[in-house]
Amino acid sequence: MRNLVRFQLSVMMFLEFFIWGGWFVTLGTFLGQNLDASSTQIASAFSTQSWGAIIAPFIIGLIADRYFNAEKILAVLHIVGAFLMYQMAYAENFTAFYPYVLGYMIAYMPTLALVNSVSFNQMKDPAKEFSFIRVFGTIGWIVSGLAISLIFGWDSAEAIQQGMLENTFLMTAAASALLGIWSFFLPGTPPKAKTGEKPSLSEILGLDALSLLKSKNFLIFFLSSVLISIPLAFYYQNLSPFLTEIGVENSTAKAAIGQGSEVLFMLLIPVFLKRFGIKLTLLVGMIAWGVRYLLFAYGNADELAFMLILGIALHGVCYDFFFVSGQIYTDSKAGEKFKSAAQGLITLATYGVGMLVGFYVAGIITDANLVEGGLHNWADIWTFPAIFALIIMVLFAIFFRNEKIEKKDIEI
Repeated sequence: MRNLVRFQLSVMMFLEFFIWGGWFVTLGTFLGQNLDASSTQIASAFSTQSWGAIIAPFIIGLIADRYFNAEKILAVLHIVGAFLMYQMAYAENFTAFYPYVLGYMIAYMPTLALVNSVSFNQMKDPAKEFSFIRVFGTIGWIVSGLAISLIFGWDSAEAIQQGMLENTFLMTAAASALLGIWSFFLPGTPPKAKTGEKPSLSEILGLDALSLLKSKNFLIFFLSSVLISIPLAFYYQNLSPFLTEIGVENSTAKAAIGQGSEVLFMLLIPVFLKRFGIKLTLLVGMIAWGVRYLLFAYGNADELAFMLILGIALHGVCYDFFFVSGQIYTDSKAGEKFKSAAQGLITLATYGVGMLVGFYVAGIITDANLVEGGLHNWADIWTFPAIFALIIMVLFAIFFRNEKIEKKDIEI
């Protein structure tokens, strides 16, 4: 891959995740402070991510793979996203805000697959080349968090009271417009399907991979993936409001520690899978979910602040050891014919169904623990997903049998 192409793809990936991290992390705080939204309304806003994940396969399967170059669709979606993000910044109430955030997520979620398609189309050996490009996405997410906290200070207590969190949407809108323009100049990625071929609904949604569920082991993994996505939703939805409410300074920058740990533990996955197998790797990820939420439940912004930092730093273990390892396991179980369909099915089940339920449950639990002065009983809020994750872990440990994954399947 030529250096110019590598630079183009790296900038694309950086901006893609700079955009996501630039508003999604502080969304809960913005809605609660600026729009006086309830926890249930905040859950509805976060659940638009799941609706976007559910609708994304239709956009990719019906449009991107059939009629237009992927980079052109990527450009249009991000320009549309820039407009919607700008509108979100100036929404006067939640009722006005919700249609914009729903529209934005329907536009944004397909771009996660499109940036991968554009990247893979330029690579001779994706197993070796993609990680170098993808890491710039994680760097982009981290930079957005550092910018919000350390450069602009938009998440400080004083700035939040002044309503300055709306600036995160303006920053993201500018980045989205930039990526939209940048995408027009990316290397061409023509549609894969032949004109005239009509995809079936099962192909679009990845339902052709349902045959994998005939395997008891994969069925247990699939159900566990859906259920463990419920605790994941608590993290995305409540982390920023939690840190802000208990008085943690530079909370967005501290939240970015989680993405930094992703890079480290991503490198450890092949070693862990080779030495301990898929079962123990997935179990470690599940245990980490329970441990991190207990750290959140009993930590504070003062002498026990290290517990919060440790809980955030565990994100690499939580996410990589379960979700990334799960993608590798799914790829190893699927034949060549169903590899893409299988990944689509897992994405639909986790980011779609699992997190949709998770955001809804997180809203109910958070509202139920509202106390005087608009504050929350965070110990009880975090204890719920901790216990939930540990129960899933125990059931998984009992019913899932270990499997060996071939060396060729564990390359990141």
